[in-house]
Amino acid sequence: MINLIVTTAGRTDSHMIEQAKGIAKDLESTFIVRNKTSISELQSRINDDVLVVGKSRLELYVLNGKEPLFFHPNSAMFRLKRIIRGEDDPFLEATKLQKGMTFLDCTIGLGSDCIVASFITGQTGSVIGIEGNRYLSYLVATGLKTWDTGIPEINAAMQTIEVIYSEHLDYLRSSASNSIDVVYFDPMFEENIAESKGIEALKKVAIYRDLSFEIIEEARRVAKNRIVLKDHWKSERFIKFGFKVNKRKTSKFHFGVLNLL
Repeated sequence: MINLIVTTAGRTDSHMIEQAKGIAKDLESTFIVRNKTSISELQSRINDDVLVVGKSRLELYVLNGKEPLFFHPNSAMFRLKRIIRGEDDPFLEATKLQKGMTFLDCTIGLGSDCIVASFITGQTGSVIGIEGNRYLSYLVATGLKTWDTGIPEINAAMQTIEVIYSEHLDYLRSSASNSIDVVYFDPMFEENIAESKGIEALKKVAIYRDLSFEIIEEARRVAKNRIVLKDHWKSERFIKFGFKVNKRKTSKFHFGVLNLL
């Protein structure tokens, strides 16, 4: 697991300092007073990753990384606005989610798909996101609970998502059979997509553990309706695990489906 130091933004106050101390305690990390020191100077001195507590968000600065990682629902917002207008969404076409269904995202990342899933499944549904990096899971869980999109329905969808720090195989093993309608995987792509600059910071903290037959078999046991895999169009995982691919001519990634009904 990566190391971590917690500090505050450059302009701080007593409330932010206490908040940072509390977060450091939650993460069993160390709080350091910023004293107007730049993040690069701080990292060169302590040789650790740094979580910065600001007024509106948490920012994770990975050692030797170029940009900070922070939660923002941008892509989910764009997608939900299109969905509300009645436009198609490839993720929903693959998952077939409906109100009241249960959804397990085994690779939550920054939570975009979970936000869409929670909006669709509603207050009677359930959305769980698994993240194997403790600090990323904390950052995303905090962002989902506190970010104000200005749209109450989307805020509500974000706030009901449960983020769990765990390896997804361990979580699947501990889950009851036929307990989740849709189990979803969005692993780091085997092929790089040059246009996806927004995930560069995420790559620094992502868990690079490939799918295995054991993981898929556990997903088969847990899922009631289907298993969905989002992957690069060149990925061999679709054929390897028997997914039926929803091909999209203009996209670099496809969705694969294992229908269990």
